[in-house]
Amino acid sequence: MFNKESQIGLRLFFLAIISIALMVTDHRTKMVNQLRTVISIPLTPLQYLVSSPIQFIDNLKNLMSTHDTLVKENFNLKAEQLLLKAQMQRYLAIESENNQLKALLKSASEVQGKVLVAEIMAVDTEPFVNQIVLDKGENENVFVGQPVLDATGVMGQVIQVMPSTSRVLLVTDPHSGVPVQNTRSGVRAIAIGDSFSGKIRLANVPQTADIRADDIFLTSGLGQRYPAGYPLGRVVSVVKDPGLQFSSILVEPAAQLDRSREVLLIWPAQKVEAKVDTKVK
Repeated sequence: MFNKESQIGLRLFFLAIISIALMVTDHRTKMVNQLRTVISIPLTPLQYLVSSPIQFIDNLKNLMSTHDTLVKENFNLKAEQLLLKAQMQRYLAIESENNQLKALLKSASEVQGKVLVAEIMAVDTEPFVNQIVLDKGENENVFVGQPVLDATGVMGQVIQVMPSTSRVLLVTDPHSGVPVQNTRSGVRAIAIGDSFSGKIRLANVPQTADIRADDIFLTSGLGQRYPAGYPLGRVVSVVKDPGLQFSSILVEPAAQLDRSREVLLIWPAQKVEAKVDTKVK
């Protein structure tokens, strides 16, 4: 009788012989591969069943990672878009400013006499007061009563001069009065500011005067304040009440009073000549 250890050794011996026999047989006949294939067929669904949760977890991780990446990319794209919009607004502002300067320079070339470009520093916020402050003053020889234009028409005149700034009374201020003339009929009048409407009224014009809507009024040069021939505005309303002596006529200012940033300070030709004559004497 074999003892227990001898039995175990004998079994291992037989298993080793069987393994070697199977290896030799598989090498020659590929039988094991065929057997493996036959056995794997019923096990395939089980393999899919076991691997499905793992694949689901991997796919979920990839999906969450992709979502986080898309969220970050979307946030970055929105930030870049906002920055580009801000830059675009800046470029548009620069373009608008360049266009205004070009128009101002073109207007300056048509002015007779010395001109100086000034920038608006402040706008008076008091009700019914239409005044602005410019960045030019006594240091640039600015004087009280000096006409101020923009690229499209008359803005007003200087009423106060400081060393480096000056205050301008706009043509829409009630204290402003500009001698003007109708380009179509030749009728002359005095244009006075109207703070309530933001426009200009023609003072004391008889109802028989030949003035119509869309007539253009230019500075007449009378009064020796504003040089002749500069646009003041266009007639937008003519009301003739039989019960009144004078017509009610409103004029839309030609100057862009609420939009212009740069303006022209002008020295009329006769004033420049007077300064020259004084120095010669």
